[in-house]
Amino acid sequence: MIDSQGFRPNVGIVLANAVGQVFWGRRIGQDAWQFPQGGIQRNESPEAALYRELHEEVGLSPGHVSVLGSTRGWLRYRLPRHLIRRRQRPTCIGQKQIWFLLRLEAEEAAVRLDATGQPEFDAWSWVSYWHPLGQVVSFKRGVYERALEQLAPMLFPGGPPARPLDSGPGQPPVIQPRSQRG
Repeated sequence: MIDSQGFRPNVGIVLANAVGQVFWGRRIGQDAWQFPQGGIQRNESPEAALYRELHEEVGLSPGHVSVLGSTRGWLRYRLPRHLIRRRQRPTCIGQKQIWFLLRLEAEEAAVRLDATGQPEFDAWSWVSYWHPLGQVVSFKRGVYERALEQLAPMLFPGGPPARPLDSGPGQPPVIQPRSQRG
């Protein structure tokens, strides 16, 4: 489903643990890390898409999490030219996303990357809140920054942690990746 401006509606998920670290997943077969996210299907609400994607990508159900809040309105990013499929109709030029902040209420063993037959991630880590800004692919960085800025007060009512001066690519995750494959 692509809107009249060429943006695909999508939900993004920032899953936090009790100490304010966030789930960071490695895309299967790639050296690319990101938050869980996925498209909103026709006649599906953003909340329904949130729970469907949460199960498909992380193996969690609504009972495993609490929703702390969401971003205000749509946050958009454009795809780089080389990723736009010009022959596809309608042409998708990027994504518009509503981001949800969740807290894991279950044991972390409930996280299952293999809950479906087509996993999105092959490893994951808990990382510091601002860590993803220096790690995500550059064309998504602005959306990640706006989402994390809007969501931070919901997770850190006393004020978010300081942003690191250098959180550029190549910095390792705070905690060793966990894998559910071989």
